Amino acid sequence: MALSPLNQRRWSNFKRNRRAFWSLIIFSVVFVLSLFAEFLANDRPILINYRGEFYTPIFNFYPETTFGGDFKTEAVYTDPVVECLIASGGVEDCFDIPEEMLEQIDAGTFAHAEFDKGWTLWPLIPYSYDTPVDRPGAAPLPPDSQNWLGTDDRKRDVVARVIYGFRLSIVFTLVVTTAASLIGVAAGAVQGYFGGWVDLIFQRVIEIWGATPSLYIIIIMFAILGRSFWLLVLLTVLFSWTSLVGVVRAEFLRARNLEYVRAAKALGVSNRVIMFRHMLPNAMVATVTMLPFIVTGTISTLAGLDFLGFGLPSSAPSLGELTLQAKQNLQAPWLAFTAFFTFAIMLSLLVFIFEGVRDAFDPRKTFS
Repeated sequence: MALSPLNQRRWSNFKRNRRAFWSLIIFSVVFVLSLFAEFLANDRPILINYRGEFYTPIFNFYPETTFGGDFKTEAVYTDPVVECLIASGGVEDCFDIPEEMLEQIDAGTFAHAEFDKGWTLWPLIPYSYDTPVDRPGAAPLPPDSQNWLGTDDRKRDVVARVIYGFRLSIVFTLVVTTAASLIGVAAGAVQGYFGGWVDLIFQRVIEIWGATPSLYIIIIMFAILGRSFWLLVLLTVLFSWTSLVGVVRAEFLRARNLEYVRAAKALGVSNRVIMFRHMLPNAMVATVTMLPFIVTGTISTLAGLDFLGFGLPSSAPSLGELTLQAKQNLQAPWLAFTAFFTFAIMLSLLVFIFEGVRDAFDPRKTFS
């Protein structure tokens, strides 16, 4: 589908802003990779070849008996015995071989024809966000070749938690920003277009709603209903939609008496078409200008709630929870550096992208 001449000009202006353009590319690559976090960091193999058949543990449940074991519970794929069973095609002697041989099989250094009948394809990082790391020493453990950014205070791999936490933060932000923007734009458009008593009543409602202590409401609702991702999304949207109302309302109040609006009314064009087809595009510059504040504010809200212990469940991969661990474990500076640079890079990329979007929608902005 070809872009209209107006959108082509906007896209051309956006690409000329090199900082915004490259920020979009970098952010898009990182976000797309994070969407496939299970293929990058997981304590289950991506693919197993056992006796000529293929298995996908990241998608399906397989008991240990599937690979010749004794238990009907899910196979622990990091267990050397299970790895031996897969590699040998289910040789029963795997339960009797010496521990030294199991360690060699686990490390992939044991060569024998009998143990070369199956194979396992592991993710780049063999840990999920909640997988305990089997390393000696007291947690949090420092970075090494096994855990590139060390572990947290529960011996969970920090890199895996950052990957999953980044995805969770961005998905949360996209859902909240989209829903809050739709509600805020619609409310601001109705206020500014109709004015009068509609505007007056809406303004009083927004003033009362804006004075409501959102943190207390979230704490109370979590205490009653329990913490969950979608409940937090709903509560955040309820207190975020007012951010765009003011700027959209002001643009519609300014444009409601312009000639093209009066002409459209005289021609019998419906209010809905006038508002959202003719007036809203002129209000997009002011609307897009506010989006970076909503996006960064949403990320900060999620991180702040998790930092205070009132956000997502404690088992969820959270960048805010990682920041709290950095505060509680000053002897582990890798936690603080990881949290700081993750937030700094993520927020900087988003701000640069929206800066380019704002300039692309501004007809007065040109690039050399």
